[in-house]
Order: sequence, then C-alpha cells, then structure tokens
Amino acid sequence: MAKKSLVTSAAVLAVAGLIVKILGACFRIPLTNWIGAAGMANYAPAYAIYSVLLVVSTAGLPVATSKMVSERYAVGQYKEADRVFRISRILMTALGLAGALVVIFGASGIAQLVHVPGSALAMQATAPALLIVPLMSAYRGYFQGQQNMNPTAVSQIMEQLFRVGIGLSLGYAMMNGSLFAEQYDSGARGAAGGCFGASAGALAGLATVLLIYGLSRKAIRARIRKDDTGKHESSGKILKTLILIAIPITIGAALLPLMNAIDSGIVNYRLETTGWDVQTANDLYGQLTSMADPIIGFPQVFMQAIIVSIVPMVSAANRIGDREELKGTISLGLRMTTMIAFPCTSGLLILAKPALLLLYPYQVESAISATPCLRVLAIGFIFLGLVTTMTGILQGLTRQNWPVINLAIGIAVKIIVTWILVGIHSINIVGAAVGTLCAYLTAATLDYICVVRFSGARIPVNLAVVKPLLSSVVMGIFVFGAYRLFMLTGHNSIATVMAILIGAVVYGIMIIKTKGITRNEVIGIRFGTRIAAVCDRLKLW
Repeated sequence: MAKKSLVTSAAVLAVAGLIVKILGACFRIPLTNWIGAAGMANYAPAYAIYSVLLVVSTAGLPVATSKMVSERYAVGQYKEADRVFRISRILMTALGLAGALVVIFGASGIAQLVHVPGSALAMQATAPALLIVPLMSAYRGYFQGQQNMNPTAVSQIMEQLFRVGIGLSLGYAMMNGSLFAEQYDSGARGAAGGCFGASAGALAGLATVLLIYGLSRKAIRARIRKDDTGKHESSGKILKTLILIAIPITIGAALLPLMNAIDSGIVNYRLETTGWDVQTANDLYGQLTSMADPIIGFPQVFMQAIIVSIVPMVSAANRIGDREELKGTISLGLRMTTMIAFPCTSGLLILAKPALLLLYPYQVESAISATPCLRVLAIGFIFLGLVTTMTGILQGLTRQNWPVINLAIGIAVKIIVTWILVGIHSINIVGAAVGTLCAYLTAATLDYICVVRFSGARIPVNLAVVKPLLSSVVMGIFVFGAYRLFMLTGHNSIATVMAILIGAVVYGIMIIKTKGITRNEVIGIRFGTRIAAVCDRLKLW
C-alpha cells in the first residue's frame, strides 16, 4: 500500500510540477521580450521580496499541517485533524495579511532601499497573492495530510494558468496604457502587470481548492462523526506544535536563498581579486546562476514531489509505531530519488554543452563557458535529491531540526571551498559549482546518518544504487552515440532532443531488465496497467 501511495502521489505532483515549470517559462520569456531589461529590473526586486515573504508564511506551516493531520488520521482522530486544519488556516491567514500589509505600505521604502524606485508598483501588485497563497496552502496541507495530492496538483496548474494568462495580458496592457503613466514609466507599469499575474493565479488556485474542499466536505464530515476516540487537545497546544514544527522548516527553506546571496558576494569578490575585471566577473557569475542553475532546477521538480508525498506517510507510520511500514516507505523514497537522479546526472554530464546551446542559441560563447559548471552541478544533483528526500523523511519523523543543522554545516563547507577554489584563476567560477556540490554532499551524508539513527532504514544498495547506476551508464553510452549520429544533420537542437528521447527509452528498458523496478510496482502506479501491458508485448519482464 505504501509503495502504491508514494509512487502515485509523487507521480501526480511531478506531472503538475512539470506543467507549472513549462508554463512559467511561457510567462517569463515573452514578458522579458515585452518590457525589456529595464522593465525586468523593476520586476526582479518585486518578485524577490514576494518570494521572501512567501517563504516566511508558507514554507513550514503547510508541512506542519500535513504532518499533524496525517498523524491524527492514522489513529482515527478525525475531529482533531479538522481542528489542526482550522487553526492552521487562521494562523496562515494572519501571516498572509501581515505580508500583504508590508508590501502595501512599505513598497516605496523598500524600492528606495534597493535603489529601484520603479519597482514599488510591482511590489504592491503582489499584495493580494501574499494574502491568498498562505490560505490556499493551508487547504493543500490538509489534503496532503490525508495523502490526497490531487487538490494540490490541480490547484497548482490552475494557479499557473491564470498567472500566465492574466500576467502577460495585464503586463502588455499596462505597458502600453495610460494607467499610472504619470508616476511610472512603461517598463515599471509592465512589470506591475506581470506581478499581478501572481495575485490572479493565487485567486484561481484558492477557488479551485475551495471547490474541491466543498465537494469533499460530506465525506470529511462523515469521518468526523465516526470519530469516537474522545481525544481533545487544547487550541494552544495545537498552535504551539504547529509553530514548533514550522519554524525550523522555514529556517531551512530560507537558508538556500541566504546561501545564494552570500555566494554572490564571495564569488564576485574572489574573481576580482584574482585578476578578473568587474564586467567579466559578473558575466562568469551569470553563467552559473542564469544558465547552469535553472537547468538543474528542472528535474528538481521530481524531488519536490517526493518530499511532499513522503512527509505524511512517514508521519502516519511513525505515529502508529509500524516500523516495517516506516522502513519500507523510507527505503522506497530513497530508491525513487536515486532512480531519478542517476539518469538525470548521466544525461547532463554528456549533454551539458548541447543542452546549453539548445536553450541559449544566441549566447554561444557564454553557453560553452558554462558547460563545466553544469557538469559539476549535475553530479551534485544526486546529493541535492537525497538531501531533499531525507529532509522530508526527518520532518515526518519529527526531527525537523536536524536537516537545518546539517544544511547549515554544508553551507559552511561551501563557503570555505568556494573561497579557496574561486580564488584560483584557472578554476574561477567552476569553484563555486564545486562548493555547491560539497555543500550537498556534506548535508546528504549527515542527513543519512540521522535517518539511519532515528528510523533504522537504510538505502537498499542493490536496488537504489547498483541497478540505477548501471542503467544510467548504459543509457549514457546510447545518448552519446545518438547525439553524434544525429549531429550529422547539422542541427544541435534535433540531435539533443533525439538523444534525450532515446536515452529515456533505453533507461526505461534497462531499469526493467535489471529488475530495478518490478512488474507489480509498475502496475501499482497510475496508468501502470497499460505500461505493464506494453512491456509484456515487448517481452521486457
């Protein structure tokens, strides 16, 4: 049951995450073309402030809600689960209101502080989203605690659809219209229109999840009426527990943006002190952050799907003391992580340069220069995936402080490694990528020690390492050969896409042939019966 639930839940969220990522690209590219660099200079600080405030209000509490609801559902305490949700909803609404008030009344001051006065209107345009998204996240956390990921997935897609549609339409209209024309130039107005897309999307997402909640309300009430446990916790105790769980998770979520901010200062300073001029130093850092990093972020969608799915399952098994279920869920989560991470790493190591040239055809020199960084980050992706999954596992085990401590140690290692390597002229910006790899390697090692200590579960080496690694190596050989073959057409884009498709097919065949995944496991996922039938006809089992 755990296998079916975890794989299915992660698959639902992964598909939704990919759709959201693609829609996000469809939003950012045309908006940039319309409002130009000057307009994006107003958009960037507004979106950065929005992201920071959103982390504060939504990073920890939905996970805490999911965890506490799942624990109560596991022992039949449906009334208490509903009370957790109601208290979480009030708390998150209050946090959302605080964030909205900050940008409504503080936008001008913040815009002056970051030396981009035109960004004030864009900041204020995000205020409704800051109010709505936390409330929406409370509903998502409630459903996730019931191990129902569909409301989250559907509302995410609806949110992004409206964000793209309204954001682009309003961005174009405001850029060419007269509204606010006396106070702001066209770029600032266009940026504000684009930012308001986040608010429109949030409203659509909330409406979607409210509709689903309304349709589910009858079943929820029926479960509450059957609750005869007699358990009743004080509201103060529930609130305190929510906050105690949420705070370290929120701090952990804030560490990565903090790491990037520190990284920026260290990298540019060290590059300049070793002979690079300011413009070249900025270009080198841009190759890492604007070219290599976003590519790594794309497969990270799968890891986020695993963490959201695994927290309530681990929490439920831990609450009822089912050690076999707990170990099975944890082992499967780690196994799913490596089954995704190994082929992604293999593919990126081989196709790093072609992929960068495919995505940045008008910046050939920079794309080629960013290739070593992407290859280093591709190796780091394995450890990033493990950190992501084990963070969710430790949160489910009510050990949420440990991932924060371990990541902080990893960041300290990164700072030291980055400082040393970036200061070596021949290594330069690649040293920052190596520092990131070391950070995730350190955090993953420490997280794994904690997982073994607190649960007794271990990575199933044969299933989670040997078979995916072997399959990924074979896949890599075919990817390399396919790319060289299709490059005879003279088109990098055709060769890259075909190599990726062939690689996916080869990896799928190899993981089945090596019994890295069984027929029963395939049948257990959504549409798995059809996939298994195709494999039967091809005699792959």
